[in-house]
Amino acid sequence: MSEASHSTHPTRADRSRLPNPHLADGPAGLALDGVALADIARQFGTPTYVYSARALRENFASYQQALAGRKHRVCYAMKANSNLSILKLLAGMGAGFDIVSAGELARVLAAGGDPAGIVFSGVGKQVAEIEAALNAGGSGIGCFNVESATELARIEQVAARLGKRAPVSFRVNPDVDPKTHPYISTGLKDNKFGVAFGTAIDLYRRAAASAHLKVVGIDCHIGSQIIDPAPFMEALDKMLDLVEQLEREGIVIEHFDLGGGLGITYRDEAPPTPAQYLAPILARFDARGHGSKTFMLEPGRSIVGNAGLLLSTVQVIKQAASKRFCIVDAAMNDYMRPAMYGAYSEIVEVAPQGDAAVHDVVGPVCESGDWLGRDRLLAVAEGDLLALLSAGAYGMSMASNYNTRGRAAEVLVDAGQVRLIRRRETIDMQLADELAALQAR
Repeated sequence: MSEASHSTHPTRADRSRLPNPHLADGPAGLALDGVALADIARQFGTPTYVYSARALRENFASYQQALAGRKHRVCYAMKANSNLSILKLLAGMGAGFDIVSAGELARVLAAGGDPAGIVFSGVGKQVAEIEAALNAGGSGIGCFNVESATELARIEQVAARLGKRAPVSFRVNPDVDPKTHPYISTGLKDNKFGVAFGTAIDLYRRAAASAHLKVVGIDCHIGSQIIDPAPFMEALDKMLDLVEQLEREGIVIEHFDLGGGLGITYRDEAPPTPAQYLAPILARFDARGHGSKTFMLEPGRSIVGNAGLLLSTVQVIKQAASKRFCIVDAAMNDYMRPAMYGAYSEIVEVAPQGDAAVHDVVGPVCESGDWLGRDRLLAVAEGDLLALLSAGAYGMSMASNYNTRGRAAEVLVDAGQVRLIRRRETIDMQLADELAALQAR
């Protein structure tokens, strides 16, 4: 949700309606699953990403429950957050994984994920990545979501060289407007993703005729942070039209993958639950005679987004000519979404102090675009803690070392226990490879 899409009149965050139901005020201020954020900051420092294992489990289980009683697979879109501990937790619950690189493949395998539950998306798969996917676990991954004719030929060539038969589906672009931010809209005809709807039938015919390819499914993904279910229904009907045309030609589709994209609450959005979102989709799916197929989804943000927050410390309160700045130790390199999308995330005091004033919450990076929130009414002083909410998705996974800043620590709160799941990055860690190269001259 864009910051600009809301009124500029500042209001206090409603602490009784925070987007993570397991975040609440306690004796020492905000606590996540009963663990005080102030205690986490004392133990691990800031900035630190903090995740609720309970929320992760509940969010994933909500999809499994909505799909109970039918053949299905929920493939977590790990680009949202690829921490190994989070992947392991989800793998233990039976998650498949939607990946877009060989690096993400390696992470799934390191976390104990089943290669057969992996779908490989992305518009630019390289030969080495295709090889790694075909060889993963000995039998290879579950499916390549093919996004161009060039890629199809490349997969076929690699499979032939390895003496394998590559399982493929096509990510078909249904040209449906998801009514979301243009940077996260992926299903329109001018987007780089997928194959054009009008060319899909010929590509399926080509794949079905190959000795080194096996058609297993069809896939689409129209965008992200979608609140209105109507675009999903429009995409579903167009895709089922194509499936039925394929099956009339004898090309069997084993699974139907509607992708991800279900939105979450950043401020006042009211997205449907997975059960509410899926009920009309599954009813239409069944009514058109496809209930025996495996139904697949690729949710990411809706599983991890509201399960995480970014904890930071106020460094400086600075009064400029027309603005009051709250400068914190987190920055755009830690959380890129505001600078990239103009995105809104709620920012709350861990323990409010004194009178509230309007602040722009900004980081120390040397960019005017380094802001986390504009015109926020906060009761805060230097040294206080702030929590940026709904930060579990596209936070740490998009973090960088800009300004030679170390990436944040990550911790997981599980049943009242706090576990470090990624060390804070040090300057020595950043410089190690470059020093080795320098010393090798």
